[in-house]
Amino acid sequence: MAVSTLSTTDVEGVLRGVIDPELGANIIDLGMVNDVSIGDDGEVTVVVALTIAGCPLRAQIRDDVRSKVMGLSGVASVKVRFGEMDQAQRTQVMQRARKNASDNAPATAVPLTTRVVAVASGKGGVGKSSVTVNLASALAWRGFTVGVIDADIWGFSIPRMLGITGRLQAGSEGLIRPHEVVVGEGRVKVVSMGFLVDDEDTAIMWRGLMLAKALEEFLVKVAWGHLDYLLLDMPPGTGDVQMALGRILPQAEILVVTTPALAAQKVAVRVADMARRSYLKVLGVVENMSWFACEHGGVYRLFGEGGGQDLATGLDVPLLGQIPLEPAVSAANDAGTPLSVASADSAAGRAFRAIAERLADDLLPPPEMAGCSARLLQAAEHALGPAKVAGSRR
Repeated sequence: MAVSTLSTTDVEGVLRGVIDPELGANIIDLGMVNDVSIGDDGEVTVVVALTIAGCPLRAQIRDDVRSKVMGLSGVASVKVRFGEMDQAQRTQVMQRARKNASDNAPATAVPLTTRVVAVASGKGGVGKSSVTVNLASALAWRGFTVGVIDADIWGFSIPRMLGITGRLQAGSEGLIRPHEVVVGEGRVKVVSMGFLVDDEDTAIMWRGLMLAKALEEFLVKVAWGHLDYLLLDMPPGTGDVQMALGRILPQAEILVVTTPALAAQKVAVRVADMARRSYLKVLGVVENMSWFACEHGGVYRLFGEGGGQDLATGLDVPLLGQIPLEPAVSAANDAGTPLSVASADSAAGRAFRAIAERLADDLLPPPEMAGCSARLLQAAEHALGPAKVAGSRR
């Protein structure tokens, strides 16, 4: 084309082929191109806003922009100028990147009808793993099939809490078979790094990208089969595993665990913020270690009072339950029989069951599969496997 017919639309079109490898989307859709100008002499100037001035990908983006634009007929030269985004622009770009990742999530082996709940916390030591195993057991007791992923790769604890040992094995289809235990009328299926090491005292010394890859392997290469629920025991904080969850399982909902302490509540807010910026719904809040009742009837609020309700109110989500501090909870976890089924008459056991009932009956009931299209979906998943069906619908 002649220089006179070259337009900014033409330039922007080829710039969609310039991918920011860190954010995983093209620089046009991310809003990183601030300006495109075309001179009469065929010189094209592209102004690119970087998230930070010293971005290590600066040279790669510059070279890619030049290469793409020089491929247009009528372009004599290309200048690339860089600017730096302000905080509002950075936030907007990250939201676009997360939305793009969510829209292009990889197919997994988790059935499309499965309700996915990520049990998360802002900091360690608030009882997140205990909440996970007790809710999973309480749901299974009601007759549901519940998957549990020990996504806390470094700090795995789910195998001991559920009393499961032995290494994971591969099935005839080449997928990993999760360990299964019968609980009441249902069953729990579990995968954990604890099943892949010879000794539970072995330290997992992996960097962030390897942790995220481990989560993806648990979702893609495990023969989950039918699942009513999938619970993920997340590592504390807002790191690589949490970001990977938003990319791989955009249907996940976040259950935030906190204690009544103000410090735990303030840190937990960050988990909810990250969830929403990753387009994941915050399902509700569980307050753990709410009080201690001694054998003489006295009630002591050892970690303060009201943190869970304040967090739920601030996030505009329900406070799903308050779990009292009972030595029996820890003892049952150590014995491999969670209190929600080992001692349902205890105050903590009743609280866990009440939260599970609220999930199953109100907030996240398994979908009714009575409709014609639903039955066809079930049949397709049975014949092809959920990963292939998921891929066909994207």
